[in-house]
Amino acid sequence: MADTPTLQERFTGCLLGGAVGDALGAPVEFMRRQQILERFGPQGISEYSPAFGGLGRITDDTQLTLFTAEGLLRADVRGSLRGMCHPPAIIAHAYLRWLVTQGGTPTPKMQRTLDYSLKEAPGWLIQHRDLHSRRAPGNTCLSALQTMSSMGDKAVNNSKGCGGVMRVAPVGLYLWPSTATGRAFNLACEAAALTHAHPSGILPAGVLAEVILQLLHGQSLPEALELAKAELLNHDAHLETLQFLSTAIELADSDLSPEQAIPFLGEGWVAEEALAIAVYCALVAEDFRHGVTLAVNHDGDSDSTGSIAGNILGVMNGVDAIPASWLEPLELREVIAEIARDLLAVNEWDVDEMGGEDNDWVFEKYPGF
Repeated sequence: MADTPTLQERFTGCLLGGAVGDALGAPVEFMRRQQILERFGPQGISEYSPAFGGLGRITDDTQLTLFTAEGLLRADVRGSLRGMCHPPAIIAHAYLRWLVTQGGTPTPKMQRTLDYSLKEAPGWLIQHRDLHSRRAPGNTCLSALQTMSSMGDKAVNNSKGCGGVMRVAPVGLYLWPSTATGRAFNLACEAAALTHAHPSGILPAGVLAEVILQLLHGQSLPEALELAKAELLNHDAHLETLQFLSTAIELADSDLSPEQAIPFLGEGWVAEEALAIAVYCALVAEDFRHGVTLAVNHDGDSDSTGSIAGNILGVMNGVDAIPASWLEPLELREVIAEIARDLLAVNEWDVDEMGGEDNDWVFEKYPGF
């Protein structure tokens, strides 16, 4: 038997797993399954193919996942320093920094706040120049952030695109070791609501974060899904998300092949479909490679479904389960791994209002605004 992965290996596996799923799916995101098979053979795409000028290149899915993690860590620092914090506002600030990397422009009011922070305390993440590359960002995310009038405002649209769910795995990691029911679910929903206002664009994010946290607590994937479904029932307008999630679980127990089953779950462009496809692939996966390969070889949003499946399988199996041929050329691999380490280590940071030389690096890396 393989060694049980350590907690750090599972944190790292979650974020790197999502990134490799993203990178594997990127070249085929807008292709039909038949086109994928014609180009890559009967097994579909199973190794990186060129996208965005290279192999193993990430998309906006992983970029936003990193900025979600940074927002959470900076919110933690702010809360430690000031004794109070509204995390969605700090996450929103992080998303505005991502917007800058994509060439977007926020409202004048938000721009002034952003200019000040980038001058006085830019933090560590945005200084990685490889992030300053436009990687097919979603129009909903761009427009919501460009029109945000106050830090942390909920989006004003009716979108249920998958841009909310594909970036929130760090929420489940960050809230470890909390066992409080619904904390991860609610915070992930708040993060998704910054850009997507339809309930089915918000609630799948809550499900994913809750599943990630429950897996860390030792639940099996079916058990984690049941706990997340129980929390989902506490929220209004949950029926659509619940139906897709339940269908994914039922299909995983059926005799249908993945090629037959996945089309019942849609194409993944909207959040409830993306979550359902990823959950199905994780449930039927023989191993990490098998599950993520299934998650990208279908009609639709292959990078997002690959990313979410990679998050789930990565936290279940740890970083050592990720094929070396996917991991070694992965863009920003060390940055992603470092963010994962910080998400686990944040509970040990001794940050208070007095500061101190021992903590200077924390304030420099994750300023509290």
